[in-house]
Amino acid sequence: MEYLEFLKIALTSILRNKTRATLTMLGIIIGVGAVITMIGIGQGSKEATEAIIRSMGTNMIYVVPGSAPKGSWGPVGQGGVETLTPEDADSLQYELPNSIAYSTPFVRTAKPAIYLSNNWLAGSIHGANDQYLDIKDWALDGGRYFNAQEVRSIAKVCVIGKTVQDNLFPTGEDPVGKTIRIGTMPFEIVGVLTRKGSGPMGDQDDVIHAPYTTVMKKLMGRDKIQQIIASALSEDKVDLAESEITSLLRQRHRLSSNAENDFSIRKQNDWLAASAQQSAIITTLLAVAASISLVVGGIGIGNIMLVSVTERTREIGIRRAMGATRRSVLFQFLIEASVLSSMGGLVGVLLSFLLIALMQALNMQALVVSWAVLLGIGFSSIIGLSAGFLPALKAANLDVIDALRYE
Repeated sequence: MEYLEFLKIALTSILRNKTRATLTMLGIIIGVGAVITMIGIGQGSKEATEAIIRSMGTNMIYVVPGSAPKGSWGPVGQGGVETLTPEDADSLQYELPNSIAYSTPFVRTAKPAIYLSNNWLAGSIHGANDQYLDIKDWALDGGRYFNAQEVRSIAKVCVIGKTVQDNLFPTGEDPVGKTIRIGTMPFEIVGVLTRKGSGPMGDQDDVIHAPYTTVMKKLMGRDKIQQIIASALSEDKVDLAESEITSLLRQRHRLSSNAENDFSIRKQNDWLAASAQQSAIITTLLAVAASISLVVGGIGIGNIMLVSVTERTREIGIRRAMGATRRSVLFQFLIEASVLSSMGGLVGVLLSFLLIALMQALNMQALVVSWAVLLGIGFSSIIGLSAGFLPALKAANLDVIDALRYE
């Protein structure tokens, strides 16, 4: 009952000075709102980035020629090191059935694509085998994908992305069955990929898929592949796949036990982990920066509580003279400071909800994170208690006689 009485006194004091209380809570409101919003932006960006990476394919593993630092994701296959063969790619799927679902040799180049008077420099021309569609977890919007026979026969067929379709066929005509020129060579379009959107490397739809044999020999004039792309059977078998690929390729390349690998393996999971770590750091920095306003708000509460103690010195003296203990006076002012900060925290939560809703309406990446809400409210309460402790202690230690004489 004593605590309910203290709460009633605190609310009465706050309502008696509405403007001062509102201005005092403003720092807490802004601080809590900023913390929750910043964490929401960080978390939303993290999930959006992970979704983009996952959209590139499922459980993907990249094998590139030459040694490279683990986790490196720069351009590959453009240098003089050429240690991978199409047979290496085939061996992954057929000799590692317990870990690998699909594998493909892979080459990549860029060439202008031309249809009638329309000319478009495709962002990337991917040369792969007929399993590339399954590895990338990509669907077709129309037509079909090229088959194994067309890969073996170096057929001049291709499948185009939506961006390429939009630029070569702006009138909306069906591109399937049409013949385009890639560079100076004619290719028949046999299919159109569904739209995927942007990825870490740019527009995923600005792409043309064709048999790797055709791209490698006809467009690039080379006989070595640039890399191998594989897909593990499941996410929990990616590490097993990495180990088995290493053993198999070392055996195929006849490397001695003390020789370094002449290839490097890069996993999509490593990319996801690096992205999550980077997002966590950014989110933490944003939250710390936003929490500074919470500390400023706490200082404001401390100042106002000191003023309140001074203004109510005579009231404190009367309460002490009527039998109130130092402990009860201490709790009275601590509860008043806590009520101020908690009310500010709740209003700050509502403010963050409105800000995040506005961002979502503007197609910005932001989420309401439940633990961030609890963190904001909890932190504001702790700030209130901390800021109110010294003023409450001062009130509790006032001499009764001096307090009664105070004017």
